[in-house]
Parts: sequence; structure tokens; C-alpha cells
Amino acid sequence: MPIAYIVKRYPRYSETFIVNEILAHESAGQQIVIYALLPPQDSHFQDTISRVRAPVTYLSAKADRASQFWELQKKVAQRFSNVWQVLGEFPKASAREILQSLELSEHVGKEEITHLHAHFATTSTTVAQITSAITGVPFTFTAHAKDIFHQDVDREQLARKFQDAHCAVTVSDFNVNFLTEQIGVPKRNLTRIYNGLDLSQFLYVSPEVREPIICAVGRLVEKKGFEVLIEACQILKHQAVRFQCHIIGSGDLYQRLEEKIEALGLIDCVSMLGALPQREVKQKLHQSSVFAAPCIVGRDGNRDGMPTVLLEAMAMGTPCISTDVTGIPEVLEHQKTGLMVEQNSPNDLAKALKRLLLDGRLRREIAQRARHKIEQEFDVDKSAQRLRDCFALVDSSLPSSAVGK
Repeated sequence: MPIAYIVKRYPRYSETFIVNEILAHESAGQQIVIYALLPPQDSHFQDTISRVRAPVTYLSAKADRASQFWELQKKVAQRFSNVWQVLGEFPKASAREILQSLELSEHVGKEEITHLHAHFATTSTTVAQITSAITGVPFTFTAHAKDIFHQDVDREQLARKFQDAHCAVTVSDFNVNFLTEQIGVPKRNLTRIYNGLDLSQFLYVSPEVREPIICAVGRLVEKKGFEVLIEACQILKHQAVRFQCHIIGSGDLYQRLEEKIEALGLIDCVSMLGALPQREVKQKLHQSSVFAAPCIVGRDGNRDGMPTVLLEAMAMGTPCISTDVTGIPEVLEHQKTGLMVEQNSPNDLAKALKRLLLDGRLRREIAQRARHKIEQEFDVDKSAQRLRDCFALVDSSLPSSAVGK
């Protein structure tokens, strides 16, 4: 029976982990249907999108007329008589979330969907949560980073989502500790499952002999720490270290970063490449001596969970430098599977970059251990199987009469 994946936008350039997960489910024979709350905005997408077989339905973002909204409510109520009571239990839900929950409830009945899974504990989980309450179909969700840490997160609503979910997943032990200690989520309500990679798509190549290229990939937002990287590059240039730095990605800080590169006299050695297709990102990573992910905790509390591209670089044999933000130390162990530096420290970052740029043997040793770590703990087939085990445990624990009540 099909499992519905509810996401805010699909496809999305930065969310390779969702695509990886869906492909792993499909490879194991699980039927997936995707429901997106909003259409895509990006200009580039992962090459792996073309391999996804799941159909995609875009739920209505708004009703053209109030009467249309009212008719939908009455139509859903004919099948699920509790709809009026349920809607009254979610006074903070937006009109769009209510509309999309009603529409998704219709799909649940027609498509005989047996399980709902949402990514990110924000609006997609709200829609899954309300739909589950209406239809009786169990819902689960995966919480990642901004949906937990950002200062605008409504902690009361977040806690209720973990309480209502039939199983709640998060992507690092750090997140588990944060949610239990800061949000008050009982540990028994949480399952930690790392985002995984399809390792057959990430060929390992020894980095011992490579050009002195630093690669950084990510959305151009504060939490990625790219300003720190540019300042570190200025230090390397003053030390007469030979290198090129390629920053791949798009985002709100593009112009600001370009201006900083120019102001620091780094146009000859630091390049902003914009967003690139995944195959080109892989090529850049394979050509680079170092991958830099100088993540920081933003002023709004936002921070990375576990950057997928960090895992990809480690899998492909490109030695990585990062910081102790959230779950990163769970994969990047200092001087074993990578180099760890202090957040917001251009000097520390420059020292680590210089070490790896100049020492091919160190690059090789770190890369070998990193690949082994990824194989052991971040294989998407294993992660997806654990998630399906959660789904199966939930579904088997419910009486058949609970679905489609």
C-alpha cells in the first residue's frame, strides 16, 4: 500500500536527502506518493530527481472562492464525520494548512494511503498532523534543523507534534538531546536515524594527488559560515599559499559575499559559481583537495543539522573541515575522519586548510577513514530500512478500524 510523503516544496535543490530516501524506499519495493504544499522555486535540481518514480501532487495553496473552501469541508465530512471537531483542535493552523489538510484527506481516501510521513517539523508536518486526525491514518515526521532551532519556532506547537506523531524521527544525537532537554520531548518519542547516501552514486577517489582547490557548497545563508571561509582565504593569500576556492550555491547573501571577495582583494583566487547540477558538484568535489563547511550558529538560532554535502564529500574521498555545530561531530571526528575548527575563527580555518592543501598523505589517511565511517553509518539503504521499520511498527500497532474512521 502507498505511503504518502508530505513536503513543503518538491523538488528542491538543497534537499537531496529526501530524494535519496524516496529512491531507497522505491528500490526496496515500497510504493511512494508525494504531496507538495508549494511548487518548486529553484533553477537547478539534483540529477537523481529523474530516477524517482513516485507521482507528485501539488495541493492547492488557496481556494479561489470561500464557497469552494466550504464545499470541500462538506465533501470531506461525508467520509470523515469528525472533521468539524478536528479543525477546532488546530486554532493556530493557517487557512492554507487547513485547505491542504482537507484536500489531502480526500486523497487518502481515494488512494487508500496507509501512512503519512512529513519532512521538517513545520507546515508539512502540520498538514500531515491534521490529515491524520481527520482520517485516522497514522503520521510520522522527520525533524532536521531550522524547524527545531530557529528563534521563530513555536515550541508549544513543536512539542505537540512530537506528542501526536505515531513515531518521530530526527537526524542526529545532538537533536535528540536538544529536543528532550529544551523542548521537553520524552526520549521514548524520538528515533534517531541519520540521513543516508546511495553510496553506489559516490565513487571514492584518493585525494593524495590533487590541485590545491578548496570547495564549499551550500545555500548562501549565514549559518553556512561562508564569510568566515572568505576571511580564511585572505589569510592564506597573505601567507603566499597557492590555492583556488570555489563557492557553489545560491541564496540571499550572494551579493554580500561577492562584495566581500572584491573588498579583500580575492577575485583572483575565490570564485562564486552559483548553483550547479549535482553531477557538476560531484566533479568539483573530486577535483578539490579540501571541502570546507565552516558552519556557525546564526544570530536567529538557525544552524545546520547534518549537511548532506559534507557526507557526500567524505564518501567521495575529499577530506573535510567543519565545526562542532549540532550533529557534525557525530560524523567528523577531529584528525580521524576530518579536521574540526572553532566556529567563527578564520585563523583556525586557515590553519586547517593549509594543512590539508600541503599534505597529500594526511589527505589520503583522513579520506580513507571518512569513507569507512560513511559506509558504516550513513548508507541510505540501511537508514531507509530503519524508517520503514518505524512505519511498520506504527501500522501494526493500530487496529484496522482506526484507519478511515
